[in-house]
Amino acid sequence: MSVWRGSLVGRLRPASVTRWWAVREAILFCLVALLLIAGVVAAAVGAGGWASALWTGAALVGLAWSTVTIAVALLRRRPSVDVIAWLALAGALLVGEPLAGAVIAVMLFTGGVLEARASARARRELGRLAAGAPRIARREGPDGVAEIPVDRVVAGDRLLVGAGELVPVDGRLLGDGVFDESALSGEPLPVERRAGDDIRSGVVNAGPAARMLATETAAASTYAGVVRLVEQAQASSAPFVRLADRFALAFVPLTLLVAGLAWAISGEAVRAVAVLVVATPCPLLLAAPIAIMSGVSRAARYGVILKGGAALERLAAGRVLLFDKTGTLTRGRPVLSAVITGHDLPADEVLRLAAALDQASAHVLAAPIVTAARERGAGLPTATDVRERPGFGIEGTVEGRPVRLGKAAWVVDGAAPEWVRRARRRAALDGSLTVFAAVDGRPAGVLLLTDPLRSDAPRMMRTLRNAGIERTVLITGDRADIAETVGRIAGVDAVYADRDPADKLAIVRAEQAAAPTVMVGDGVNDAPALAAAGVGVALAARGVTAAAEAADVMLTADRVDGLADAILVARRAHRIARRSAALGMALSLAAMIPAAAGLLTPVAGALLQEVIDVAAIGLALTVLLPQRTHTVTMPTADLAVTRQLYAQHTAIRPLVERIRAVADDLSVTGGDLGPVRELVDRLETDLLPHERAEEAQLLPIVARALGGPDPIAALSRTHAEIEHQIRRLRRILPDSAGHAEPEDVIDLRAGLYGLYAIMQLHNAQEEENAFSLMPAASAPT
Repeated sequence: MSVWRGSLVGRLRPASVTRWWAVREAILFCLVALLLIAGVVAAAVGAGGWASALWTGAALVGLAWSTVTIAVALLRRRPSVDVIAWLALAGALLVGEPLAGAVIAVMLFTGGVLEARASARARRELGRLAAGAPRIARREGPDGVAEIPVDRVVAGDRLLVGAGELVPVDGRLLGDGVFDESALSGEPLPVERRAGDDIRSGVVNAGPAARMLATETAAASTYAGVVRLVEQAQASSAPFVRLADRFALAFVPLTLLVAGLAWAISGEAVRAVAVLVVATPCPLLLAAPIAIMSGVSRAARYGVILKGGAALERLAAGRVLLFDKTGTLTRGRPVLSAVITGHDLPADEVLRLAAALDQASAHVLAAPIVTAARERGAGLPTATDVRERPGFGIEGTVEGRPVRLGKAAWVVDGAAPEWVRRARRRAALDGSLTVFAAVDGRPAGVLLLTDPLRSDAPRMMRTLRNAGIERTVLITGDRADIAETVGRIAGVDAVYADRDPADKLAIVRAEQAAAPTVMVGDGVNDAPALAAAGVGVALAARGVTAAAEAADVMLTADRVDGLADAILVARRAHRIARRSAALGMALSLAAMIPAAAGLLTPVAGALLQEVIDVAAIGLALTVLLPQRTHTVTMPTADLAVTRQLYAQHTAIRPLVERIRAVADDLSVTGGDLGPVRELVDRLETDLLPHERAEEAQLLPIVARALGGPDPIAALSRTHAEIEHQIRRLRRILPDSAGHAEPEDVIDLRAGLYGLYAIMQLHNAQEEENAFSLMPAASAPT
């Protein structure tokens, strides 16, 4: 009977006012329940007059409350079905049924308490996110560490995050740390982060005190955007819920008609009262919003925050998925892919010196260089006399040696050496960024950085299709050749390259005209397209960008595959909302017949109506139960082994790049096979044992996680091919005293390039099919 709450307060008022109404309702429930029980006791001892007075008092409390809710609805110019409850209470008093009036009043407030509890459960995940917002920060200064409000932090501040404390703003780690990222990613296990890694606000320091450099203010940080989305989610209602309100209003004239006919035909006003009691549309008004909000809460468990029920319903209806490339199908941030050098310094030394200098830089390309050096185990000394020239680069002294990083024109004087021209050609072909390095005043190397495809992108596309997405489209402003490559590997249906924001907007509108769309973007230029799509999805891992503000959905984990689970949740919630509302309304309609026939008294009708309410709410809350998802859960022991092998997999990358570098040099130096011998030795001592360990340990884990041996067949075959190619290289190599024939050089060069290509494909397959199964906080992206 608490129809007012589902249709009015719960969706028209802020959360704080809704809680105020809920407290008042709970108090009034206790009051009318006491009056009802006291009346029963009085009637039992023969005090009929007192019993009637107590029951009448309870009915009057309910009548007054209904009057208030109707008045509020009228002031807001909103239709209200509370008139049915008001008529039922007034009718019970007019026909001399104070007990029925008291029971109706108790049922009225019982329904409100039930909905408040159900809504609280449905919003639990959202409330947990909103309550975890950082409030203080510890800033390091000349006078030591000072505790300040988080809104006073500015980009560039050095912060200290104590054990168990929240990271206050988005930033970059200045040292290694261990963090609990479950509030954002949903991953319960602590995550190790290295110096130079980005860290997001709202995660908890699960290790010793950590130092960080703030890169955003509190208002522009990840968690602030999440909290704003949560507030919008809690304040909004879904189209189906609003439709339920309008549909429920049709029951007002229907109920009045049936009640009037029952009274007119029988001459008994009590039958009209019974019809009013059982015909209230509580199930429709309660079940729909609870089911929808339960779906919003359930999606939050997978790291997907929706801006309320409207976003959930549109997500459930989505059939076409459109992607921006950068940050969605690709990582969205540069990663060091190769270091090309001359013959003065080895690649690892050039990288070490460059990273030592870049430790002092806040440039976007500095972090991946520092991270790559640390991943390779390089000890980074402190640079001195550091000077940064905006638009050109950075220079300083490292271990007494002058080092300069930046643009080619600032680093390379005069004619470029052959290896520099080779590096430029490779960068142009691969679409890489270049950072030139000079040591001791001479060009020493070129660092190539790329935005690689997310390892989980192809698998993500398959899961989205399994979730019901019928068409996928890639839209990007990048070059056509790069976009086509990414789209082909990811498995999208259509690719639109070289598109500006206006073009993206036109494409989204055209797709939206054909079928409901979901647009996934990351960046300012995606905001118009996100706003035009049926549902806009942004990644909070990139911070609170214009895309995040324009989107309807935010992914708090730095992965897109959670969207497939959110779509499944949205469709299930929408389906259960319809079923629970339909079931409740059907039962209410069915109960009107015996009530009109005089087979149900008002008291019995009130009790029956409450049973219907409880059944409808219970069915709506089944949205919160576990369901089939695409998330793969790995046992703790398997996860530990996978993480260990992934660390080895990451450490072996420089050796794989060395294969290509040696092949390139062999083309120039001709018969000098020393580097080739050294490389083959390392492949036999470092690479082959790792590949054999993966064959023995990783592949069985993947088979258990995905079910069946088929997913690992291709990986096992490439393991065998890698070992075959390395043995073939060893056979081609002449002994140390032998002379290299031209045919040997040609075969070695071809073998090295072939092995490099196999290794690139194999590593990509492992990251897609094996390492991407790790939880979001641990897996490669």
